[in-house]
Amino acid sequence: MTTFDKRQEGFEKKFAHDEELRFKANARRNRLLGLWAAEKMGITGDDATAYAKEVVAADFEEQGDDDVFRKVRADFDAKKVEQSDHQIRRTMDELMATAIDQIKNA
Repeated sequence: MTTFDKRQEGFEKKFAHDEELRFKANARRNRLLGLWAAEKMGITGDDATAYAKEVVAADFEEQGDDDVFRKVRADFDAKKVEQSDHQIRRTMDELMATAIDQIKNA
């Protein structure tokens, strides 16, 4: 195996590792977002956990964060929870940072 081949293999492994971490961070962020949203809607206990799982599942509808945002926005609207789009997106960003920190420190 040449040096070039070894470098290429190293880059491929790093890419796979980074993608796995990104997937885990997104899933964790979505779970945290679901728990946050459940609290805002007055959902507690096992129902909050179940709602968080629904938010995680919503992320598989399409690429990106819009599917998760739309779910939380629609649920807030249905429950008449006062949160602006900006507040929801800001919380998503904050919880992503939290999720990344949790994964790095796990």
